[in-house]
Amino acid sequence: MVEFGKTLKNLRLQNCLTQAQLANRLGVTKSVISAYETGLRMPSYDILISISRIFKVTTDYLLGVERKQSVDLSGLTAEETSALLELIRAMKRKNIS
Repeated sequence: MVEFGKTLKNLRLQNCLTQAQLANRLGVTKSVISAYETGLRMPSYDILISISRIFKVTTDYLLGVERKQSVDLSGLTAEETSALLELIRAMKRKNIS
């Protein structure tokens, strides 16, 4: 459960959302989001699916089953996409070294 909470918090912060803003989008209270993030509570299936749609990740990613995270590159030019992919490859090489 802690894994889910950390993942949710990271996604929320990456998307510049407060707990209150995420709670509003999900139709729950801020304290529920806090309980998710601290591992005190797990979301229902419906809420889990809503969270995955908001952040454009799989439910497996949210639950820690899948470690890959996808990035939405739609709207970027081929040149911009290529530059981002090269940056990602460089960062991965740096972490391996």
